[in-house]
Amino acid sequence: MERIERIKEMLTSSPHDSFLNHALALEFIKAGDDAAAQTLFEQLLEREPGYVGSYYHLAKLLERNGKEQEAIAVYKKGMHMAKEKGEQHAFGELRSAWEELTF
Repeated sequence: MERIERIKEMLTSSPHDSFLNHALALEFIKAGDDAAAQTLFEQLLEREPGYVGSYYHLAKLLERNGKEQEAIAVYKKGMHMAKEKGEQHAFGELRSAWEELTF
């Protein structure tokens, strides 16, 4: 919990910092709070749809929670954004995860 509290403290001065929000969502996953993590990832991607790394983690979270169709949609959107931004590595990771889920 210490890391969560430290990140939350940093967010008080920069509440929309994408890196910090992404890091906090990952910490929530480690702590077993998928609902809080999902909310953070969704808010982050709504504010900054080009923050490509969050698509993978959000989709994996959805997949783990039995929401395969939602996960597929997130993978697809992430692939689109990664391609648009020229982030080939991220595109490949998203595509691999999407293929595992859909084939």
